[in-house]
Amino acid sequence: MESPGDPEGPRPPGGDDALETAREPSRRLSREQLFTLISAASINLGSSMCYSILGPFFPKEAEKKGASNTVIGMIFGCYAVFDLLSSLVFGKYLVHIGAKFVFIAGMFVSGGVTILFGLLDQVPDGPVFIAMCFLVRVADAVSFSAAITASFSILAKAFPNNMATVLGSLEIFSGLGMVLGPPLGGFLYQTFGYKMPFIFLGCVVLLLVPLNMCTLPNYEADPGEHSFWKLITLPKILLLAFVINSLSSGFGFLDPTLSLFVSEKFNLPAGHVGLVFLGLSLCYAISSPLFGLLSDKMPHLRKWLLVFGNVITAGCYMLLGPVPILHIKGQLWLLVLVLVINGISAGMSIIPTFPEILSCAYENGFEEGLSTLGLVSGLYGAAWSTGAFVGPTLGGFLYGKIGFEWAAAIQGLLPLTSGLAMGLYYLLEHSRKRRTKPQDILSTEEEQRTLLPNEICVNPGLI
Repeated sequence: MESPGDPEGPRPPGGDDALETAREPSRRLSREQLFTLISAASINLGSSMCYSILGPFFPKEAEKKGASNTVIGMIFGCYAVFDLLSSLVFGKYLVHIGAKFVFIAGMFVSGGVTILFGLLDQVPDGPVFIAMCFLVRVADAVSFSAAITASFSILAKAFPNNMATVLGSLEIFSGLGMVLGPPLGGFLYQTFGYKMPFIFLGCVVLLLVPLNMCTLPNYEADPGEHSFWKLITLPKILLLAFVINSLSSGFGFLDPTLSLFVSEKFNLPAGHVGLVFLGLSLCYAISSPLFGLLSDKMPHLRKWLLVFGNVITAGCYMLLGPVPILHIKGQLWLLVLVLVINGISAGMSIIPTFPEILSCAYENGFEEGLSTLGLVSGLYGAAWSTGAFVGPTLGGFLYGKIGFEWAAAIQGLLPLTSGLAMGLYYLLEHSRKRRTKPQDILSTEEEQRTLLPNEICVNPGLI
């Protein structure tokens, strides 16, 4: 029988060599993990393509239908509001409903709603068109929120020790969707008209539903005792949510504004406008797996990736226009270069946030299981969605009032503030840990001095 103090449990015959051999298979992906990755990759690809396809042509199409820049920004932004609300709901009740059912149902509804979006050009101009845009966009938000929240929870359950690496790797598919969405949408729009981009993507998403029904594992779990309120009231998690919020608002800001700015300033057609988005999306997709691997291998670097990534991102938004006070002439090559750097810095900042929130939750007494994973996934989605609402809504309003250059500079203040606040928190945390270590050592020494006489009395032969 093994010693109760042996943390490794039963050892295979043959000593350490046999133990290492026994551990070999765990380094490879199991069948269940592989299917989980395929399912998560499919929803990342589908959701990012459906979200990004609007950028190159929808703002102009909506203007023709009587929507102002502010209203267009709100149409983009309402997606995030209902994504926020539904993320909290699905995160809380994911265990009760079932993660696999939530994932499949969300994907099915989102495919049908995407097709409906392609029929909005038949709706009368003015308030009716605007109302239908909001309605369809809300349904799309709720459905994709269900699938993404369930996906995050299932991934964290399947890969408890490599979450950052897995998230970073899956961002390849998110980035690929962001890369393919704008140019594909612009091409289909120019060639076949308004309907075709939405019908094509909606059918692709619907075709992925039976694939996921067959491959996605089904995890069962009991409801937990903790709530969103306890999670969000932890100071570190509140700051991490602000970081996620500021970064997602930056991406959301570009959706309704960048295409209009590039079209007006550089006279590019819709197809070429989609290529401008390529620098941001492609570099984000390439850099994310690298930062995910670095985050898992060296967890102590996560904090500095977060801080410096946010500061660099803030600088990128100052140079997008560029802001007039810099007296730098705006050129297309400079805009593309800044988007490339922004894609890398965004990956540096975003990827470490989920494992940081998860580790903080465990450190504060949250049980390890699908219930906590659902709460963290819902919180992550809610924080991202809040920024995704603020970004396009505020961006559309500021673009119409003060122009793209100043609007982008104001947007850059959000990641700058969150990065500096996070850096200050980490410095205070480090200082607090350094102060508590000597106290722990002192208390240990006092305990030893107190116990030493008793040991001498009990064992006089040791003197």
